[in-house]
Amino acid sequence: MGFMVAVSHTSRYNAFCMKIAVIGSGGYVGSALCKALTRRGYSVTTVTRANYSEAKSGDFDIVVNCAMPSGKFWAKNNPKKDYEETVEKTARLLKEWRFKKFVQISTLSARTKSDTVYGAHKAQAERLCNPNEHLIVRLGALYSTSMKKGVLLDMLQGKKVYVDGKSRYSFVPLDFCAEWVAAHLERNGVVEVGGKNAIALVDVAAHIGAHVEFEGELDHQDLVSPESDFPEAKDVLAFLDSMRASQTSL
Repeated sequence: MGFMVAVSHTSRYNAFCMKIAVIGSGGYVGSALCKALTRRGYSVTTVTRANYSEAKSGDFDIVVNCAMPSGKFWAKNNPKKDYEETVEKTARLLKEWRFKKFVQISTLSARTKSDTVYGAHKAQAERLCNPNEHLIVRLGALYSTSMKKGVLLDMLQGKKVYVDGKSRYSFVPLDFCAEWVAAHLERNGVVEVGGKNAIALVDVAAHIGAHVEFEGELDHQDLVSPESDFPEAKDVLAFLDSMRASQTSL
């Protein structure tokens, strides 16, 4: 599944003149974003733990932080470590790296679940970034053929889902989000990127015919102001159909 996002011809960003460092380039979001940026002609420095110390000595037009942990239950069970990897890491990037602009890849949970360890730390990390100068992107629930965890896989595998089934998620393809970020680097402020018209988890489970046990609190992740070119959250149903069909044919 591939997505392209239209780029405004009035953008002041010339891809062939810009150097971008992607922190966490080996991760789920980081690897997709590196591919999207490269397709658009940007000079991309991929940054992992292995080359972090060497890479931070460079000068960049943009530094993108894709390195924050994405595990909600891991954060709950490891609050100190999550704080270090989320808040303290963001602070170090802002202080120690040389750049003209910073892009923080965050999550809707920074707004919708700020009463949890995971959401509170994401929100705290966001507050370190000046929205007048930098871009904060809150992503909805991502899906792709390469996903290795999350509620969609849990439902497909008949596992218990630890959230109220009535929770509405703004499911969105990973590739769409990566392309959106690559196409809107000139933006500042906080932008929520996800699927329009969030869909309830119980409706997803019913569509795939899965008998799923839900247990937990409500976790509505509706977008506040979805943009016109965002996909529909219900598109995830066709994706799941395709995914099941490919597994059946193996």
